[in-house]
Amino acid sequence: MLQAFLNIFRIPDLRNRVLFTLGMIAIYRIGFWIPLVGVDQSALVEAAKSAAREETGFGRLLQFASIFSGGSLQQSTIFGLGIMPYITASIIFQLLQTVVPSLQELKKEGASGQQKITEWTRYATVGLCFVQGAMWLGFLRTQGLIAPEFATGTSLVIFYIAGIAALTAGSVFLMWLGEQIDKYGIGNGVSLILTAGILSQLPQAISWVAENFSASQTQDTAQIGILGVFFLTAAFLFVTAGAILITVAQRRIPIQAAKQTRGRKVFGGQRHYLPLRINHAGVMPIIFASSLMIFPSTIFGWMATRAGQSGDVGWWASTCNWLADNFQIGAYPYLVLEVLMIYFFSYFWTTVQFSPEEMSKQLRDNGSFIPGLRPGPRTAEYLETVMERITFVGAGFLSVIAVIPTMVADKMNIPFFVSSFLGGTGLLIVVSVGLDLIQRIEANLLMRNYSGFLSGQDGRGPRIRSSRG
Repeated sequence: MLQAFLNIFRIPDLRNRVLFTLGMIAIYRIGFWIPLVGVDQSALVEAAKSAAREETGFGRLLQFASIFSGGSLQQSTIFGLGIMPYITASIIFQLLQTVVPSLQELKKEGASGQQKITEWTRYATVGLCFVQGAMWLGFLRTQGLIAPEFATGTSLVIFYIAGIAALTAGSVFLMWLGEQIDKYGIGNGVSLILTAGILSQLPQAISWVAENFSASQTQDTAQIGILGVFFLTAAFLFVTAGAILITVAQRRIPIQAAKQTRGRKVFGGQRHYLPLRINHAGVMPIIFASSLMIFPSTIFGWMATRAGQSGDVGWWASTCNWLADNFQIGAYPYLVLEVLMIYFFSYFWTTVQFSPEEMSKQLRDNGSFIPGLRPGPRTAEYLETVMERITFVGAGFLSVIAVIPTMVADKMNIPFFVSSFLGGTGLLIVVSVGLDLIQRIEANLLMRNYSGFLSGQDGRGPRIRSSRG
């Protein structure tokens, strides 16, 4: 492992790419020290901490958004929106490509069509930044988190214009930063920026555990004891290993290439595999489900508060209180609904991204077939059946990963930003991006005859062999 790490710096091109990527990430983190003009930063931090302690809808929203923005919403800096507007716009256009004929035609044109779609995605990113920035600044105003000199009159208009412009410029700059990493660095730029924001919260989580650790912890204290630290460490290692396993897991379907005779020579006939990922949807189901689950807890909590303020003690107040209690973070109905939504979005995203008919058509056009199945509709039906079954397994794993942080935070009475490293969206993103980065570095090392992280000492074979050798 150490030798492979040293080999990175022995290759000038790879070394420059790695250093360039680290430099861009450092610039990204510097932006978190530049606050927005007119925001009362100390009041915002206190409001965020209070909401997080009370597990209100606002606190849950901040904690979830901080996963993707590196905690900048609580600081309200120029990078407050993070890279999420660009990711949201990309997801929207990926979905539209499956239902809009004009986008489907552009996708078939190759590089030129993809460039046009990328251009439209950038425009959509700017539009989302305007909308999200205005909503965020409006929320700060209603909560009284704006400095008094910017709260009324012309100063308020200036505050909105300057704030929206700064937030939009910050997100667009991060989008440009990711594209520069794609071009001159190594790895996927947007994913690396997102990962850096997630990992930036790790020191804060470790600091909380260290400050609240007590070797003589009892049940009457809110501190965490030796067993609690051991459980958190073991759970982190176990869930991380499981996330790596399910990320790289594949269902390999044997594919037989048809033989072709040209003169006296026979070509083709090779046997290979069609790899289908167990977790084909990635982290998208958790992102969608977690985002939507913010609203029931927030709405029902608001309804219960309003019913209490009005003095109503009838069936309506009882219903509101029951909904608020059972759909708060960590409640059993809340977790059941979240799991159902993860399953729904897993099948939905797989249906959108994977087309059995298109796959069977490509196999037939390339002269390949699945042994025992006729090319065409029968092959498409088989692929659809296999994908439905493995999606069920992948969605089950995503459900477990999504539920673990919420249950640990609720049962062990620890903050969500600590338990979020035991599962959820953030952990899956870090694992998938880390594996992709290691594979890219490995490919660069092996291409230059150096031993890599996954290869043997001679750079020719894998360190870990399968049961078949």
